[in-house]
Amino acid sequence: MIKTSFTIVCSLSFVLASAQQKTAFQTSSAWTPEIDVRSDIAIVYGANDRRNMTFEERVRSWRERGYQTHFMTGIAWGSYEEYFTGKWDGKNHFGIGQVEQDGDTIWHGRNVPYVVPESTFIRYMKEGVVKKVIDAGISHIHLEEPEFWARAGYSEAFKKEWQVYYGFPWRPQHESPENTYLSSKLKYYLYFNAIKEVSEYAKAYGKQKGMDVKVYIPTHSLVNYSSWRIVSPEASLASLPSIDGYIAQVWTGTSREPTFYNGLRKERVFENAFLEYGSMISMTAPTNRKIFLLTDPIEDWPRDWGDYKRNYEATFTAKLLYPMVADYEVMPWPERIYTRPYKLPDSDSSILIPKYYSTQMQIMVNALNSMPVSENKVSGVHGIGVLMGNSMMFQRFPTHQGFEDPQFSNFYGQTLPLLKLGVPVETVHMENLPFENTLKNIKVLVMSYSNMKPMSPEVHEHLAAWVKKGGVLIYCGADDDPYQSVREWWNTKGNTFKSPSEHLFRLLGVNAAQPEARVGKGFVYIVRQHPKEFVMNAGGEKGFVALVKKAFEENAKAGKLSFSNTLHVSRGMYDVVAVMDESTGAEPFVVKGPVIDLFDPKLPVLESKSVTPGTQALLLNVGRVEHPERPQVLAAACRVYDEERKTGSYHFTAKSPAKTINVMRILLPAAPKETTVTAADGSKLEAPASWDAGSKTLLLQFDNSPEGVKVAIGW
Repeated sequence: MIKTSFTIVCSLSFVLASAQQKTAFQTSSAWTPEIDVRSDIAIVYGANDRRNMTFEERVRSWRERGYQTHFMTGIAWGSYEEYFTGKWDGKNHFGIGQVEQDGDTIWHGRNVPYVVPESTFIRYMKEGVVKKVIDAGISHIHLEEPEFWARAGYSEAFKKEWQVYYGFPWRPQHESPENTYLSSKLKYYLYFNAIKEVSEYAKAYGKQKGMDVKVYIPTHSLVNYSSWRIVSPEASLASLPSIDGYIAQVWTGTSREPTFYNGLRKERVFENAFLEYGSMISMTAPTNRKIFLLTDPIEDWPRDWGDYKRNYEATFTAKLLYPMVADYEVMPWPERIYTRPYKLPDSDSSILIPKYYSTQMQIMVNALNSMPVSENKVSGVHGIGVLMGNSMMFQRFPTHQGFEDPQFSNFYGQTLPLLKLGVPVETVHMENLPFENTLKNIKVLVMSYSNMKPMSPEVHEHLAAWVKKGGVLIYCGADDDPYQSVREWWNTKGNTFKSPSEHLFRLLGVNAAQPEARVGKGFVYIVRQHPKEFVMNAGGEKGFVALVKKAFEENAKAGKLSFSNTLHVSRGMYDVVAVMDESTGAEPFVVKGPVIDLFDPKLPVLESKSVTPGTQALLLNVGRVEHPERPQVLAAACRVYDEERKTGSYHFTAKSPAKTINVMRILLPAAPKETTVTAADGSKLEAPASWDAGSKTLLLQFDNSPEGVKVAIGW
């Protein structure tokens, strides 16, 4: 029989186990016991004072609990009432809001417009926000979501910026494709310039105060912004010396955007998330910028707890399938996750987060604290890439000459047919082609100008050089969209190409009418179809997949291109698995145990785990635990501190948000004779425990506390 008792040990402050900056969360709240997430970093959102608390006091509330503190604020919107209303400089600035064709301002919230980042706003961000934050001792600043809506571009502020940038009067974007393209390029530039100026100011002002200020950009992926019809600087920021990294804002809300495949339009959350994370990682990899990968246990729109749980598992798995990254924003807004009610499945009643879900979520979040970088590659055949570029955002709105790209299908037509067959297709950013390693491991590159255009002729020079050295290029596109003839480099300054692909084909020395041609040591295929046809039509992907297979096996001579319904990878003691539906078959993927199922709040030890199509799994493989002779917590809905190991005993302190339940599985050299869980007031509470002899693990459960729960085990 295992004896249990319960003690809570209070401590007003503590020092984190390490000064690592591996996990983070963002919050606009001061510290409260219900949201004490136990990550390394608390990213304090917004520099404004509250009714009963200054900004500095909010920051201090987290520091006193042992957190490293960062700062985040919107660069396109925010609680900047003092600026908008004129309190800051005596002038009303609501006129810089982004405006649609009908004259309506696009609002992010009450008295919070999306802004045209002109000079006074940039000055306010520097002097009214960044300076205050640095003066408060914060050296890590996150400038969130530089977003300009594609449907905007009609305000007087934007018209003035147009005149300055182009040197001629504003032109309404709805009147021609060229006007749309020019409008999008300006939107892109305005936020590139705003980020550049504000980040350079932050670095310089910090240096004056003896601080090494780091600046990060939390942003949606290029995939999502293009899909949602938003323009943002994206990849260009990665090469700015004043930008130190990104947060990849991928979550259920972005990834549940419906896509077409096999003629069916529906949500494909896992696949979409995998492509979104991939585009963010490939964007930053050549520049060696740090990147945090975000997931959210809920989302912005009200759903039910069952929906949140299912899609959280899908997006969480997708990010873990990129083993080269191990830094995470574990959640945004813990205050809304832990303290706001949402619906139960198939019910109109709303409740706070169910205990089973908060326990599971905290187990998953805590796993991120120890998730290692791994040199292992995700399963499937590597070496197939899809070209993408920032100009994907330029053609999304409005529609011209009847040319449609429903659900951004010209992108998904190049990626989903491969991903659905277990090929971990990589995205390649044309902005990164000048970096030597960008195409280093790519054997076959798929590209199209149906949904984007090259920003410079150098793009084609890099592609042509790569093909001539042995690369295989598959170009897909009818080149009949209305943006082919916009006034750009391929038809100005002595160039007279009717479409940008003509310039590429000229450098390659191929005839555009030829379906295939050898070029140097490489090969080129030209498919005169828009990629959207591969996914919007039932069975439309078959010819495309067959061509990629031929290019990979026969032309690139890169080996056999095999297919599967599964993506999986091992990272230290963790196994990450996703099995896709609409794939090669309905067979499950089986992981042999003993394994601990980290998506199950009961933390069962399983002899094997069968993962079925349309589901995912995160498993802890007991046989791969490092130092198995050492007592240690393997999985827990808490974070463990102050571990002490002696002959015959193991002691530690567990901390996690209040009003949640901790379930943990502890590896021990022998069955425990006594397990003591004690409270500071000396009271004894039940802490159910059970021993699994096969895995030599103790399952222990008790109520969490941010003040610390002391556990002592003897054997």
